[in-house]
Amino acid sequence: MNVSRLAIKEVVVKTLYLDCFAGISGDMFMGAMVDLGVDFEMLKSELSKLGLDHEFDLKMRRDSKLGIFGTKIDVIDHNNAHDHGHNHSHDHGHDHPHEHLHEHSHDHSHDHGHDHKHIRDYGEIKAIIKESKLSDRVKQDSLKIFELIAKAEAKIHGKTVDEVHFHEVGAIDSIVDVIGAAICMELLEIDEIMASPIEIGEGFVKCAHGKMPVPAPATSEILIGVPTLAKVKGYEMTTPTGAAIIKAFVTKFPEHKEMKAQKIGFGMGTRNLDIPNCLRAIIVEKQESQLQWILEANIDDMSSEQLVFAEERLLTEGALDIYKTPIIMKKGRPAIKMSILAKTKDIETLQRILFTETTSIGLRKYPVDKVKLDRTYQQIETQYGKVTVKTAFLEGEIVNQKAEYEECKLLALENQVALSEIYKAVNEALLRNSLVNKR
Repeated sequence: MNVSRLAIKEVVVKTLYLDCFAGISGDMFMGAMVDLGVDFEMLKSELSKLGLDHEFDLKMRRDSKLGIFGTKIDVIDHNNAHDHGHNHSHDHGHDHPHEHLHEHSHDHSHDHGHDHKHIRDYGEIKAIIKESKLSDRVKQDSLKIFELIAKAEAKIHGKTVDEVHFHEVGAIDSIVDVIGAAICMELLEIDEIMASPIEIGEGFVKCAHGKMPVPAPATSEILIGVPTLAKVKGYEMTTPTGAAIIKAFVTKFPEHKEMKAQKIGFGMGTRNLDIPNCLRAIIVEKQESQLQWILEANIDDMSSEQLVFAEERLLTEGALDIYKTPIIMKKGRPAIKMSILAKTKDIETLQRILFTETTSIGLRKYPVDKVKLDRTYQQIETQYGKVTVKTAFLEGEIVNQKAEYEECKLLALENQVALSEIYKAVNEALLRNSLVNKR
């Protein structure tokens, strides 16, 4: 079908623009997202789904840099005897050895020597994410960030990805940075991310084994193909996690900032520099065509395990949704019709995965319109515990409310009650809130 002859619907696209004049790190990104409206308690609640609450605490405070006020996020690492304070490389000269993949540096001049029983390798981190109660989108986005860092580190050290042993990024504070960033992107429901050129810093920083060029090798590897600046002397302004967030999710680096800002937030760094040490994040709402596609393939003579693997790869590489339908092909052969919802920019990648990971030798594709209701997420307090509820709106009126199944399931098991009792408690809490709001 000729796309140019279609009546393409104009919709409002929610865009996030990252102004990285002072670089970017995971905690600065989280701070900017909270400043834009991500509920801090919701962020903490989602992070608790990792099952690692005993290892860290998350703190938020207001801070200012050269007169600009924003949000500072700190991860308190219980594995060490002190507060890391998230003194990232963009904030400090490094005292940690750069040959290890790191995210944080500290105000101290000695090497902390993290307890290695708390430092996780790539496989352990993947297992924690996959086995968690986090949403599929958060899992996929988190794994995408970690994979970029792991591939960069593997190349630098001449190892395979599976052989990479994480050091600083395997520490709990860095794990929280990555997964917290992914959670924030889901909670804000951003359709696309754009960014300015990335400030990376310039010069050398002191390390345990001498001086290391700025930016660190892992950061440089991740940012291949990304426009960068190097105006700040003597400091590493962008961390590996910050670089991976940019590489994984930014689709455009516009030369001209022709946009209508709807809301602006600032995520703060720690060190006081000659420039404001913060990340500026801007919500931009604009009219833009949002044509989406359905890719379909009939698949037979293929094991269910291979089909699931193909589905996971498709979702990781941009598929918006996938559903499978049992069908009967010619000559009575049972098969599965795989239907994939995709954006135009992802079609080529998804086609390649479909042909290499399944037995299909052909596919159909056709454009579709997508209608999406506005929605919000809130935590409801019940007699059994807190539950996240998704509320959908049509023209400002509530048309649907649904409690998150995984959270309800967990509360049912913890309280040893029927799942229906949890849903009943949620509905009662929603009714009470509704009555209170009407007064």
